Formats: sequence, structure tokens, C-alpha cells
Amino acid sequence: MSAPLIPDLFGICKVLVGAMIWVGRQLIYALAGPVPPMAGFGDWLGSDPVVTVATWFLLVTVVVMWVTVLNLFTVMWVERKLYSRLQDRYGIMISVWSLPFWPFNRTSRPTHKGMGYLQNLADGVKLIQKENITPRNADSAMFHISPVLIASSTLMVFAVIPWSSGFYVANLELGVLFILAAFSLAPLGILIAGWSANNKYTLVGGLRAAAMLLSYSIPMVLAVIALVVFTGSLNPVVIVQQQDRPIVLFGATLPIPAWYAFGPQVLGFLVFTVSMIAEMERVPFDIPEAEAELVEGWTTEYSGMRFGIVFAFKWLRMLAASALISILYLGGWSGPVFGTVFVGSFPIPILPEEFWFLLRVYLLSAFFVWLSWSVPRVRIDQILNIGWKRLIPYSLLAILVAAGFKAFG
Repeated sequence: MSAPLIPDLFGICKVLVGAMIWVGRQLIYALAGPVPPMAGFGDWLGSDPVVTVATWFLLVTVVVMWVTVLNLFTVMWVERKLYSRLQDRYGIMISVWSLPFWPFNRTSRPTHKGMGYLQNLADGVKLIQKENITPRNADSAMFHISPVLIASSTLMVFAVIPWSSGFYVANLELGVLFILAAFSLAPLGILIAGWSANNKYTLVGGLRAAAMLLSYSIPMVLAVIALVVFTGSLNPVVIVQQQDRPIVLFGATLPIPAWYAFGPQVLGFLVFTVSMIAEMERVPFDIPEAEAELVEGWTTEYSGMRFGIVFAFKWLRMLAASALISILYLGGWSGPVFGTVFVGSFPIPILPEEFWFLLRVYLLSAFFVWLSWSVPRVRIDQILNIGWKRLIPYSLLAILVAAGFKAFG
């Protein structure tokens, strides 16, 4: 079993907060001579409730705002480069040495030979400079709230998703239930966005999103119920720990990891993966924003950074879906051990748990990109038939299989 690079993120954040508060208190006590009331403020600043609240704030900031956003940029880069290669193009190529402030090679600066990682940052800066236009007849409040609801509901998922055995914000016993609830809020925001814009294209896109939510949320939840019946837990950390072992068949230990995607829950894994593709609104299930029919679907009336938010949210949901599939069915962060390097007395694994988890996430994201650019879009009636007539019966069958294995061992 591999070891985590950061064994206790909460403890590390608490140490950092304690150090910053100690420095602040020393400055306050230095001012307490000419300003006596400052001494009481310094005592309050060092109290346990203040330290705890500050620790949680730093923890959420690190995981949700930094780790998630950095991986979001990477997933965006992976998709843009991969679908360019699938179309026999180079794709995005803006690099650090093509920037105007790069101090080297100013005479013949290559602007078209980089890897393109900074293209996403350049596009974000471009969108910030564009005007945010609100349609004249739109419901202004709902129109402005919808992108925030869509993005925040997806960010809430990462508060519970563990990146390793020690890298998470909250280790909830009902973590999987919380993730599914937060993941299902975004289609509601899409429906509100489509209705509030007062545009026929956005309205049709929002209604299609609502129909897909109803069709695919049910088999997704049923697939998770089958997994819960089989594992007996809704805790993501516990589910990953149960998969961190080899398969034992008739008393023989096989060199195959006991991931639930390879065992009795393979049917639930397939149902859950297809449902997640629909929840992400990716081809072949991107009917709510079909360009040939609905211009840009429910995003038609958004401009400027609001358009950037709703566009980035698609990649954010792909990142969340890949992480969730990895945790529930593909072993999460479990992986082989390749040794440990000691920096002083602090052990650092060569390939930590975070590496194995991100490897699965990026491979799944690449699979979703390849699938999106390799299959045609299906019709809305076909989407509903797949959800109601195929996935729901298969998910019920997965529950029966899980119950049978649980009852008869």
C-alpha cells in the first residue's frame, strides 16, 4: 500500500495557523503598551475557537481553491490538447517564453512552439475584460445567481472528496450521499439559467437538462445503493480502504486489485459511469446545449466572465466525476510502493497516494474526452429511453447481485 505525501492536512493547516497567529499576537503585545486594550484582543486571537475557525478556513481554501483550481487547469489543458490531436491539429501552444515579460530570447521569441498550458490563463484574462451583458427581458436576479449556483454546487463536492488517506477537508460517514446531493444541484441551476434568460433556445436547453436530470439521477443513485449494500459504508475513505487488497478466489490470491469495477459491482460501475457522462452533459449526452439546434443551449445569453464560469464548470464536473468514479470503483489512491526518501526525519514516498489518485483522475478525464470526440450525439428521445428503459433495470439488477453476494458470501 502506498503512503500519502501529506498524512494529516488538518494538522499541517493547524500548525500554519498557529504560527501565523503567534506572529500576530507578538505584534499586538508590542503595541499593547501604548494601546492597552490591544492585549485583550491578542488573548482572544489565541483562543481555541479562533484557531479552529481559522484552521478550517485555511483547509477549505487549500483544497477547494488551490488544489481543485490547479487540477482544473490541467484537465482543461488535457482536453484541449487531446481533441486537437484527435483532429490532427497542434492545438493550444502559448507558453511562458511567448509572454511579453519573458526576459530571455527577445529577438526571436517562439510564440507557437510551447505546450499551451498558459492558454487557459490567457483565455480567462480575455473573458474578464469582456462586458457582462444581461438580456433586456431576463429575470436579472436569477440570471446572475445561476452561474454561482452551478459553480458552487460543484465546488462543494471537493469538500468531501478525499485526495488521499490524509488529504481531505471533511471525512464524513455519509460522504457519498453528500457528494451525490451536491452533484445533483447543478442541473437545477441550469434549468433556472435557461428559464431566466427569457430566450427560447436557453429555455429548451434548460428543460432538456431537467429531463436528463430526472432520467439519469435515478440509475446513478440506484448504482450507488448497490455499492452501499455491497460495502456497508457511505464513507469514501472506507470504500477506498476496502479496495486496497488483492482478489482472493477459492483461497488463491490473484495479482489483481480488488477494485469494485472488476468484481460483482461491474454492472453498477457501468451504469454509474454512463450516468455520470449524462450528468456532465458530454457527448453523446450533450443535448441541453446542442449547437446545431440550440446555438449554445442554456449558455447562449451569457457573456464575459459569466460565460467563463459556466464553461469552466463543465470541466470542473468532469474532474469531480472522474474523482468520484476513481474512489467508488477504481481503488481511489491505492497503489504499489516504490520506496521512501527521508528528508531529515520526515519520510516522503517516491510515488505517494496523491499521485495514484490523480493518475486515475486524468486517465478517466482523457477517456471522457476521447469518447466525446469519437461518438455522435443521440436524440433527446433516445437519451430518455436509455435512462428509463436500460439503465434503471440494470441498476436494479446490480442491487440484486450485491444483495445476493452479501447474503451468501
